[in-house]
Amino acid sequence: MKEQVWNDILAARQRLQGVAHRTPVLVSRTLDEDTGSRVFLKAENFQRAGAFKFRGAYNALAGLDRAAIQKGVITYSSGNHAQALALAGRLLGVKVTVVMPADAPQAKRDATTGYGAGVVQYDPRLEERERVAAGLAAEHSLTLIPPFDHPLVIAGQGTGAAELMEQAGPLDYLLVPCGGGGLLSGSAVAARHLCPPCRVIGVEPELADDAVRSFRSGHRQTVAHPATIADGLRTRSLGEMTFPLIRQYVDDMLTVSEEDIRQAMLFLWTRLKVVVEPSGAVGLAALRAGKLVVPGARVGVILSGGNVGPRDFCEILGGAGR
Repeated sequence: MKEQVWNDILAARQRLQGVAHRTPVLVSRTLDEDTGSRVFLKAENFQRAGAFKFRGAYNALAGLDRAAIQKGVITYSSGNHAQALALAGRLLGVKVTVVMPADAPQAKRDATTGYGAGVVQYDPRLEERERVAAGLAAEHSLTLIPPFDHPLVIAGQGTGAAELMEQAGPLDYLLVPCGGGGLLSGSAVAARHLCPPCRVIGVEPELADDAVRSFRSGHRQTVAHPATIADGLRTRSLGEMTFPLIRQYVDDMLTVSEEDIRQAMLFLWTRLKVVVEPSGAVGLAALRAGKLVVPGARVGVILSGGNVGPRDFCEILGGAGR
């Protein structure tokens, strides 16, 4: 399986060349001094549509056959994959429909419709987004492009870690946010090929710890409607494709508190002058909270996105330290 995913990552890099941004790697002397490590932050908050999701979304659409392109695609997403697929659809001339929770952040919903996608809302307390999307896909002959459990999506997401290792050089550790596991599994496969000694560690909120429990138990666990501020990581469970990849190629999983996430966002804003959404800050949160203490190590951290509205951003940071 690893070789196939790696070959898919190489193909994705070709498809994304000149389309996806080669996002910068940020460093901070203060961060290095605070952690005792040499830290490299892969700033996917500067990616097109504001998050790493563009890599997988564009790669998946670019791999469709002509019939699927003509009929259109559908997905379900709380925001980042929705925006990414909408933008990719506009670039490639593919009609996109998104099943989105009614309580999704307004900034993400507005961006999705702004890129030209149609949005179908659902109540996450009463309905499962997968069933809503599957029903619409069958009714309208649409191709389903899920946000993480799809081979071309996983491959596209893995290109970010590959870039980081080219830009920063060999790493001892790589911290990656984990929701459904597309970014984590793709990053882990990329690391195994480009830097085998690198230990890949997934990070998720304590309030949405299904992936950690799945990793520890060896069985997929679920979490219902987690109340974390990291809305992009409120997935119900790891995917059928991503779970075995994570179990095989990820070295460990960590959780962080809501306050850890706020403090990481605050640090990024005040010290590096960048806006990172809660989901994108969990990797740095683990490092700054002392969940991983590795003096002298070279540590890569993927800042997975920056899609947070001004009001939400202020409200989240307003709660820091309470």
